[in-house]
Amino acid sequence: MKQFRYYFAKLRQKLFRHNKEILNNFFRKNGVVIGKDCLICSNILTSDSYLIELKDNVVISIDVAFVTHDYSVKKVIPNKANLFGKIVIGNNCFIGERATLLYGVELADNIIVAAGSVVTKSFLQSNIIIGGNPARVIGDWDSFRKKSEPFALNKKNCQEDIKDNPNLLVKK
Repeated sequence: MKQFRYYFAKLRQKLFRHNKEILNNFFRKNGVVIGKDCLICSNILTSDSYLIELKDNVVISIDVAFVTHDYSVKKVIPNKANLFGKIVIGNNCFIGERATLLYGVELADNIIVAAGSVVTKSFLQSNIIIGGNPARVIGDWDSFRKKSEPFALNKKNCQEDIKDNPNLLVKK
């Protein structure tokens, strides 16, 4: 039922001029703490949605998974059922496509999580890029800016820019 309500909220968001607050309010009603100006492109609800907190200006790409608990502890500690942990994403963070964030993880402000990464521990240093399985620091914002600037475009005039320079998207 939650999945149906998620798709309905996403449809309403598209019908009302891509108003991201429609979807954010849906998540808030289900227990997720969400700051200002967040863009969420995944269904981030879990059975423990109250354990997810997004600060301001966070972008969550598609197919991102938030794992707020782990039942495996039942196998090694029979009288306990789960491991639980809050997931906190700092201000101005970007979580790439198909990333997975595990329980108990906290990310500082200004962190980019690379696509497909599995974040198993907290990163409390700002202005870094993390990636891999398990995620580790793979770069910083300054080097990423220098490396990416020649390829960065605005969506508004992207098609024209590519037509003018067909080699633009070829990394060397």
